[in-house]
Amino acid sequence: MTLRHMKIYVSVFRLSSMTKAAEELHLAQPSVSLAVRELEDYYGIRLFERIGRHISSTEAGKEFYSYAVHIVSLFEEMEKKIRNWDTLGILRIGSSITIGTRILPSLIARCQTAFPDLRVEAVVNNSTEIEKKILNNTIDIGLIETQTGQKELCSVPFMQDCLCAILPPGHPLAGKKGVSLSQLVRYPFLMREKGSAGREILEAAFSISQLSVRPVWESTSTQAIVKAVSQGLGVAVLPYLLVEKDIQENTVVGRTLNPPIQRSLNIIYHKSKYLTENMNAFISLCRTYGAEQEPVVIPSSSAPCP
Repeated sequence: MTLRHMKIYVSVFRLSSMTKAAEELHLAQPSVSLAVRELEDYYGIRLFERIGRHISSTEAGKEFYSYAVHIVSLFEEMEKKIRNWDTLGILRIGSSITIGTRILPSLIARCQTAFPDLRVEAVVNNSTEIEKKILNNTIDIGLIETQTGQKELCSVPFMQDCLCAILPPGHPLAGKKGVSLSQLVRYPFLMREKGSAGREILEAAFSISQLSVRPVWESTSTQAIVKAVSQGLGVAVLPYLLVEKDIQENTVVGRTLNPPIQRSLNIIYHKSKYLTENMNAFISLCRTYGAEQEPVVIPSSSAPCP
């Protein structure tokens, strides 16, 4: 008994005719009759009653059909999905918090417009965790805010971003067009958690400037930091993408950094990863999105972010 036998049987049962089933399946009518007879011999039961040219299903035949139709449909579903994996499969995306908050929703919306039957699964975490997930193959493509230090990973820049200072309204530095890190560290400093891309870039900038900072506040939540700054608890340096709305609403005051701190947002994937058509399409979509973005201009600042 093979899948071919079941496909023939399902067609005969549905059409109540071996002749019509043969036409539908593009088979000779004797081949259809033989397949049904082989099924009956295999199970030792009668599946159809034959009265003249007409056939009708037996109770055993009805029971067999209830199984066969599901088995055949499941097989056909498998065939369709595997043969069209790039448009019907699953794409697993991971992103850092800044990208996940401001960019990823638009990217996924564009991806699902291009591949409406593709299931896109996303996870948002700090950049270090996204790298781990790529290495463990629990996601296919990552979007992070730093250059990866993992030799097993490929990194492709797709967009530019910059960090900016945020200050409480009325802060002594709020009247300046730009501020330096050496000016900011004189005040209580609020920072993202270790492992986040913004924290790593900022600590590298402090090191280059030979500045030592011990934050009074560390948080995985950007909004918690923004709220604390707005209440006068300190100053912070965060990605402009994350605080743009708060600056525009005057919750906090945004100022460019002097010198500026810019960074590339990067697509990462494992060097050994086979990139399917939908993965390559998503990478191209990210690069197109990045090319469309205008340079960032912080309100009341003197120049766009490089």
